[in-house]
Amino acid sequence: MDDKLPDLCDQHPDAVQWVPMQWFDYGAKRGFEGRVRTVRCYRDNSKVKALLASPGDGQVLVVDGSGAMDRALLGDLIGQSAVDNHWAGIVIAGPVRDAATLSTLPLGIKALGVCPIKTHKYDQGEVDVAITLAGITLTVGDYLYADQNGVIVCTKPLNT
Repeated sequence: MDDKLPDLCDQHPDAVQWVPMQWFDYGAKRGFEGRVRTVRCYRDNSKVKALLASPGDGQVLVVDGSGAMDRALLGDLIGQSAVDNHWAGIVIAGPVRDAATLSTLPLGIKALGVCPIKTHKYDQGEVDVAITLAGITLTVGDYLYADQNGVIVCTKPLNT
């Protein structure tokens, strides 16, 4: 799926929305797609960890880190859990850690940056809620497509 976003945007201009954020790639897969699941959290990745430990069935987890860049919401162990449970990818509006190890995982991972500090574990956060990133609302069941050109979402699957 590498470099397919421009074509999808050209072919479906009225169906797709670009999430206007500048993402960094951390997983070994640069292109990925799947149905959306969501987590909203603040300095606590308990819900991220729990969801990625469940069957992913090729879905993409989108995490709204509530603007905090001082706690990593994903690291190598949770990343490996996502691979083991067949998630297609993870998009995090926040930081990750263990970047060198994440880069070896056969998983799409996009995030806003890195932070070596782990999160608190208070089991706080919300799962499968509508989240808004840079003015674009993502809901459970939306379709997400990602590559090195960014992230787009739509309400129906596109021909890739």
